[in-house]
Amino acid sequence: MIKYKLICKKCDLSFDSWFASSKEYEKLKNKNFLNCHKCGSKKIEKSLMAPQFINKFKRNETKKEEIKLRKINNKLLEYQKFIKNNFDYVGKNFAYEARSLHYNGKKKAKGIYGIASKDEINELREEGISANTIPWIIDKNN
Repeated sequence: MIKYKLICKKCDLSFDSWFASSKEYEKLKNKNFLNCHKCGSKKIEKSLMAPQFINKFKRNETKKEEIKLRKINNKLLEYQKFIKNNFDYVGKNFAYEARSLHYNGKKKAKGIYGIASKDEINELREEGISANTIPWIIDKNN
């Protein structure tokens, strides 16, 4: 099988079509069986196409990248599990709760985690409050 990009010379429509072989394309072209599906013109020409090669090296690199990404996701899920087990979730009140702990001298047995914007995190840092962000992914297994 071979794929050609065809162009209608009448309406300039470009489309792809599959043929059993290059000889099959020539046979259909000579018998005027090829036509534009937009305007019906028989003035169809094939254009230049770049060949696509199967690259085993690239496939192996993609597989390696998938394995690496899976390892990173698993490590993030481990961190998330640790955080959930050892810190209190405060939701969208993270910046407020962090300030309360810092300025009121409240010492909790557990730290906190929650949701904050980049601006809120930067403001907390400027105030000398330790706050960090980590990517949070959804565990599809749970």
